[in-house]
Amino acid sequence: MSEWLRIALTKGRLQDKSVELFESIGLDCSPVRNPGRRLIHTLPNYPLDVVLAKAPDVITYVEHGVCDLGVVGKDTILEKGGAFYEVLDLGFGRCRFALAVKKGSDFYGTYKTRRIASKYPNVTRTFFEGRGMDVDIIKIEGSVELAPILDLADGIVDIVETGATLRENGLEPIEDVAQVSARLIVNTASMKLYKNEITDFLSRVEQKLGERA
Repeated sequence: MSEWLRIALTKGRLQDKSVELFESIGLDCSPVRNPGRRLIHTLPNYPLDVVLAKAPDVITYVEHGVCDLGVVGKDTILEKGGAFYEVLDLGFGRCRFALAVKKGSDFYGTYKTRRIASKYPNVTRTFFEGRGMDVDIIKIEGSVELAPILDLADGIVDIVETGATLRENGLEPIEDVAQVSARLIVNTASMKLYKNEITDFLSRVEQKLGERA
Protein backbone atom coordinates (compact mmCIF):
# COMPACT_ATOMS: atom_id res chain seq x y z
CA MET A 1 0.00 0.00 0.00
CA SER A 2 1.23 3.47 -0.82
CA GLU A 3 -1.35 5.97 0.43
CA TRP A 4 -1.62 6.67 4.16
CA LEU A 5 -5.31 6.57 5.02
CA ARG A 6 -7.04 8.39 7.85
CA ILE A 7 -10.01 7.01 9.80
CA ALA A 8 -12.20 8.79 12.35
CA LEU A 9 -13.48 6.70 15.26
CA THR A 10 -16.40 7.62 17.49
CA LYS A 11 -15.13 8.06 21.05
CA GLY A 12 -16.38 5.76 23.80
CA ARG A 13 -17.76 2.26 23.38
CA LEU A 14 -17.62 2.30 19.59
CA GLN A 15 -13.96 3.32 19.81
CA ASP A 16 -13.19 0.36 22.09
CA LYS A 17 -15.05 -2.10 19.87
CA SER A 18 -13.41 -0.65 16.74
CA VAL A 19 -9.97 -1.10 18.28
CA GLU A 20 -10.81 -4.71 19.17
CA LEU A 21 -11.89 -5.35 15.58
CA PHE A 22 -8.79 -3.71 14.09
CA GLU A 23 -6.49 -5.63 16.41
CA SER A 24 -8.21 -8.86 15.36
CA ILE A 25 -7.14 -8.19 11.75
CA GLY A 26 -3.55 -7.62 12.81
CA LEU A 27 -3.36 -3.84 13.28
CA ASP A 28 -1.22 -2.54 16.14
CA CYS A 29 -3.58 -0.12 17.91
CA SER A 30 -1.40 0.54 20.96
CA PRO A 31 -1.24 4.31 20.22
CA VAL A 32 -5.06 4.46 20.31
CA ARG A 33 -5.28 2.42 23.52
CA ASN A 34 -2.91 4.88 25.21
CA PRO A 35 -3.78 8.15 23.46
CA GLY A 36 -2.61 10.64 26.07
CA ARG A 37 -3.48 14.13 24.82
CA ARG A 38 -2.73 13.43 21.18
CA LEU A 39 -5.65 13.81 18.79
CA ILE A 40 -4.25 11.87 15.80
CA HIS A 41 -2.58 8.50 16.22
CA THR A 42 -0.41 6.69 13.68
CA LEU A 43 -0.53 2.89 13.70
CA PRO A 44 2.98 1.35 13.72
CA ASN A 45 2.34 -1.56 11.35
CA TYR A 46 -0.31 -0.34 8.89
CA PRO A 47 -0.58 2.90 6.87
CA LEU A 48 -3.50 4.29 8.86
CA ASP A 49 -3.91 7.36 11.05
CA VAL A 50 -6.69 7.30 13.64
CA VAL A 51 -8.64 10.40 14.67
CA LEU A 52 -10.81 10.19 17.81
CA ALA A 53 -13.94 12.33 17.57
CA LYS A 54 -17.53 12.77 18.69
CA ALA A 55 -20.06 10.95 16.54
CA PRO A 56 -21.43 13.93 14.55
CA ASP A 57 -17.88 15.11 13.87
CA VAL A 58 -16.94 11.71 12.43
CA ILE A 59 -19.50 12.28 9.70
CA THR A 60 -18.33 15.87 9.16
CA TYR A 61 -14.68 14.82 8.80
CA VAL A 62 -15.51 12.03 6.36
CA GLU A 63 -17.97 14.11 4.35
CA HIS A 64 -15.42 16.91 3.92
CA GLY A 65 -12.62 14.51 3.05
CA VAL A 66 -10.22 15.26 5.90
CA CYS A 67 -10.75 11.63 6.92
CA ASP A 68 -11.10 8.88 4.33
CA LEU A 69 -13.08 6.51 6.53
CA GLY A 70 -15.11 6.62 9.72
CA VAL A 71 -16.84 4.42 12.27
CA VAL A 72 -20.12 5.87 13.52
CA GLY A 73 -23.47 4.65 14.80
CA LYS A 74 -26.43 4.32 12.46
CA ASP A 75 -28.32 6.61 14.87
CA THR A 76 -26.00 9.50 13.99
CA ILE A 77 -26.22 8.70 10.28
CA LEU A 78 -30.04 8.72 10.39
CA GLU A 79 -30.14 12.00 12.32
CA LYS A 80 -27.35 13.93 10.61
CA GLY A 81 -27.30 12.47 7.09
CA GLY A 82 -24.53 13.49 4.71
CA ALA A 83 -22.81 12.59 1.43
CA PHE A 84 -20.65 9.48 1.88
CA TYR A 85 -20.72 5.74 1.26
CA GLU A 86 -22.06 3.54 4.05
CA VAL A 87 -20.16 0.34 3.25
CA LEU A 88 -20.28 -2.05 6.20
CA ASP A 89 -22.46 -2.92 9.17
CA LEU A 90 -19.81 -3.73 11.78
CA GLY A 91 -22.26 -5.61 13.99
CA PHE A 92 -21.43 -4.02 17.33
CA GLY A 93 -23.07 -1.16 19.22
CA ARG A 94 -26.46 -2.74 18.57
CA CYS A 95 -29.56 -1.02 19.96
CA ARG A 96 -32.72 0.49 18.53
CA PHE A 97 -34.73 3.67 18.22
CA ALA A 98 -38.10 3.18 19.87
CA LEU A 99 -41.26 5.16 20.48
CA ALA A 100 -42.04 5.04 24.21
CA VAL A 101 -44.98 6.36 26.23
CA LYS A 102 -46.28 6.32 29.80
CA LYS A 103 -47.17 2.79 30.75
CA GLY A 104 -50.85 2.11 30.02
CA SER A 105 -51.46 5.24 27.96
CA ASP A 106 -53.28 4.96 24.62
CA PHE A 107 -50.94 6.89 22.34
CA TYR A 108 -52.78 6.16 19.09
CA GLY A 109 -56.30 6.43 20.52
CA THR A 110 -56.72 10.16 20.05
CA TYR A 111 -57.02 12.58 17.17
CA LYS A 112 -55.18 15.42 18.87
CA THR A 113 -51.71 16.34 17.68
CA ARG A 114 -49.20 14.40 19.76
CA ARG A 115 -46.15 16.03 21.24
CA ILE A 116 -42.97 13.97 20.93
CA ALA A 117 -39.76 14.71 22.80
CA SER A 118 -36.46 13.50 21.36
CA LYS A 119 -32.76 14.18 21.03
CA TYR A 120 -33.23 13.08 17.42
CA PRO A 121 -35.81 15.40 15.76
CA ASN A 122 -34.96 14.34 12.21
CA VAL A 123 -35.34 10.63 12.97
CA THR A 124 -38.60 11.39 14.77
CA ARG A 125 -39.97 13.52 11.93
CA THR A 126 -39.13 10.90 9.30
CA PHE A 127 -40.79 8.15 11.33
CA PHE A 128 -44.08 9.98 11.83
CA GLU A 129 -44.16 11.31 8.27
CA GLY A 130 -43.99 7.67 7.22
CA ARG A 131 -47.06 7.07 9.38
CA GLY A 132 -48.84 10.07 7.86
CA MET A 133 -49.08 11.68 11.29
CA ASP A 134 -48.63 15.31 12.23
CA VAL A 135 -46.71 15.67 15.50
CA ASP A 136 -45.13 18.49 17.45
CA ILE A 137 -41.47 17.62 18.05
CA ILE A 138 -39.71 19.01 21.11
CA LYS A 139 -35.90 18.83 21.08
CA ILE A 140 -34.47 17.63 24.39
CA GLU A 141 -30.75 17.60 25.15
CA GLY A 142 -30.74 15.75 28.48
CA SER A 143 -32.83 12.93 29.96
CA VAL A 144 -35.64 12.67 27.46
CA GLU A 145 -37.58 10.33 29.80
CA LEU A 146 -38.51 13.38 31.88
CA ALA A 147 -40.72 14.85 29.16
CA PRO A 148 -43.70 12.46 29.55
CA ILE A 149 -43.32 12.42 33.35
CA LEU A 150 -43.61 16.23 33.42
CA ASP A 151 -46.46 16.13 30.85
CA LEU A 152 -44.33 18.03 28.37
CA ALA A 153 -44.83 15.30 25.76
CA ASP A 154 -47.11 12.37 24.96
CA GLY A 155 -44.19 10.17 24.01
CA ILE A 156 -40.49 10.05 23.26
CA VAL A 157 -38.29 8.68 20.50
CA ASP A 158 -34.96 7.58 21.88
CA ILE A 159 -32.21 4.97 21.79
CA VAL A 160 -33.20 1.85 23.73
CA GLU A 161 -30.82 -0.94 24.72
CA THR A 162 -32.32 -2.94 27.61
CA GLY A 163 -35.34 -0.73 28.36
CA ALA A 164 -34.40 -0.58 32.06
CA THR A 165 -34.30 3.24 32.19
CA LEU A 166 -37.74 3.41 30.60
CA ARG A 167 -39.22 0.93 33.07
CA GLU A 168 -37.72 2.72 36.05
CA ASN A 169 -39.44 5.91 34.92
CA GLY A 170 -42.84 4.39 34.22
CA LEU A 171 -42.45 4.29 30.44
CA GLU A 172 -42.72 1.46 27.93
CA PRO A 173 -41.67 1.11 24.28
CA ILE A 174 -44.66 0.57 22.01
CA GLU A 175 -43.03 0.57 18.57
CA ASP A 176 -39.56 0.18 17.07
CA VAL A 177 -38.48 3.09 14.90
CA ALA A 178 -35.14 1.82 13.50
CA GLN A 179 -32.39 -0.67 14.25
CA VAL A 180 -28.98 0.78 15.09
CA SER A 181 -25.40 -0.53 14.98
CA ALA A 182 -21.92 0.74 14.15
CA ARG A 183 -21.28 1.42 10.46
CA LEU A 184 -18.11 1.96 8.42
CA ILE A 185 -18.40 4.96 6.12
CA VAL A 186 -16.10 6.14 3.32
CA ASN A 187 -15.57 9.53 1.70
CA THR A 188 -16.89 9.47 -1.87
CA ALA A 189 -13.75 10.98 -3.43
CA SER A 190 -11.40 8.80 -1.37
CA MET A 191 -13.18 5.68 -2.63
CA LYS A 192 -12.09 6.63 -6.14
CA LEU A 193 -8.66 8.13 -5.37
CA TYR A 194 -7.50 5.39 -3.02
CA LYS A 195 -9.59 2.49 -4.28
CA ASN A 196 -6.88 -0.16 -3.85
CA GLU A 197 -5.91 0.96 -0.36
CA ILE A 198 -9.49 1.20 0.86
CA THR A 199 -10.44 -2.10 -0.77
CA ASP A 200 -7.54 -3.79 1.03
CA PHE A 201 -8.71 -2.44 4.38
CA LEU A 202 -12.37 -3.28 3.75
CA SER A 203 -11.56 -6.81 2.62
CA ARG A 204 -9.61 -7.46 5.85
CA VAL A 205 -12.52 -6.19 7.95
CA GLU A 206 -15.13 -8.08 5.91
CA GLN A 207 -13.20 -11.32 6.23
CA LYS A 208 -13.06 -10.99 10.02
CA LEU A 209 -16.75 -10.11 10.21
CA GLY A 210 -17.51 -13.18 8.12
CA GLU A 211 -15.54 -15.35 10.54
CA ARG A 212 -17.50 -13.94 13.45
CA ALA A 213 -20.91 -14.46 11.82
